[in-house]
Amino acid sequence: MIASAPLSQATANLPPISGSEADLAQITNHSDHIYLSQTDLNLDALKSGFACALHMHQPTIPAGANGELICNLQHMFEHPDQGDNHNAETFAWCYRRMGEFIPELVAKGCSPRIMLDYSGNLLWGLQQMGRHDVLDALKKITCDTQYQPYVEWLGTMWSHAVAPSTPIPDLKLNIQAWQQHFADLFGVEALKRVKGFSPPEMHLPNHPDALYEYLKALKECGYRWLMVQEHSVERLDGSGLHHEDKYIPNRLVARNSKGETVSMTALIKTQGSDTKLVAQMQPYHEAKGMQQQQIGSVSVPSCVTQIADGENGGVMMNEFPRDYPPVWENLDQGIAGFNGTEYLELLEAAGVNPEDYPSCQAVGQHKIWQQVAPEQATPAAVEQAIRDLTESDHQFHMDGASWTDDLSWVKGYENVLEPMNQLSAKFHAKYDPLVAADPTVTQQSGYQEALLYVLLVETSCFRYWGQGTWTDYARELYRRGEALLS
Repeated sequence: MIASAPLSQATANLPPISGSEADLAQITNHSDHIYLSQTDLNLDALKSGFACALHMHQPTIPAGANGELICNLQHMFEHPDQGDNHNAETFAWCYRRMGEFIPELVAKGCSPRIMLDYSGNLLWGLQQMGRHDVLDALKKITCDTQYQPYVEWLGTMWSHAVAPSTPIPDLKLNIQAWQQHFADLFGVEALKRVKGFSPPEMHLPNHPDALYEYLKALKECGYRWLMVQEHSVERLDGSGLHHEDKYIPNRLVARNSKGETVSMTALIKTQGSDTKLVAQMQPYHEAKGMQQQQIGSVSVPSCVTQIADGENGGVMMNEFPRDYPPVWENLDQGIAGFNGTEYLELLEAAGVNPEDYPSCQAVGQHKIWQQVAPEQATPAAVEQAIRDLTESDHQFHMDGASWTDDLSWVKGYENVLEPMNQLSAKFHAKYDPLVAADPTVTQQSGYQEALLYVLLVETSCFRYWGQGTWTDYARELYRRGEALLS
């Protein structure tokens, strides 16, 4: 049974997730180079490279002693006899350890690389728990200039919301909430350097309007590129990606039901057992067998891109700390580690035109555009095509695609999705007119607390573990949010 805490007790301290939207736009929308002036890499000397990212997340749950909002990591510490909760301190070390590995490797004269993706839930949870050891270690490699060439933070959705089933008006709210929280923790200068985006669960919307709004929001929030899963995209003719194209940037194109288009650079995460591949540094070993390839008239190193959970499973707990450091001490000649923004900046400095990247779109969209000529697209025509295809083609769906392609974030979770959509609708009905009249409304605690519950209900974890405790958590969060908005 989930405890129902009084609202004032449930969110005594709110995370910094709104109130600075105007400042954010000025901070993040710039075209300055991030890594070009400090990189130690020379593309002409490289035949290939690899880019590894670690994804870290713990959900916020209404499971404190009196129903307070707490981090699931705290719940693990408080209930060590349940499941794998005995790993709580190991998980905490996983969140901290890049703050140890990077300085150690740099002190040895190595040139390591890592991209970090921490959900807003987790960052808040570490603050709630007073885990300054973790946060201070992360601040060291984020804010100390001697480590900035080696570490790249990736933006994400604050509450680990999977984009295809997140209400479209909330996409930008989730993106901005993470940016505000990150800036509050690590500073404005650190946020200016966050130019890549890591979608939770690598989940990419394939409904034309959802993908269009997603990319539009990302670009409005200052992002230059995002990571996508190989099988979540297709060529514009519906074919799969060519083998060599997976190892250079792609141009992700989104066309909405009105025929409007937006595009964004995408780095392709290749398929495979994510944690095992990163834990054992497989991207490095794969890069050993690769050569330069052409983008337009420019020859560039191929880059193997991979992301994995940074803490889940024995391989990440035990094999990653064993296998990550030695790679940087013994890199093969002609191979280097990249961070995503660094790779893209180096390519453009070498003369690559991003318009020459191979184009792709979300999987399944070619079937829509076969039925609706893009220049004749209307919302009604696109929705009719989607209905017709859903009835006639059992392989067609608009649920999006992710790295857990055997699992649906929609089917069987109507009891979570319906309240989630209702809460979002109530939030926007109440606050959109107020914010339009006075943007400073987003600084008020009532707005921030209501937004918090909207974002929390959208956390993907409540639609991952099946019906039971986790769906009960979602319904309790909805109850509290609904009470705030009534």
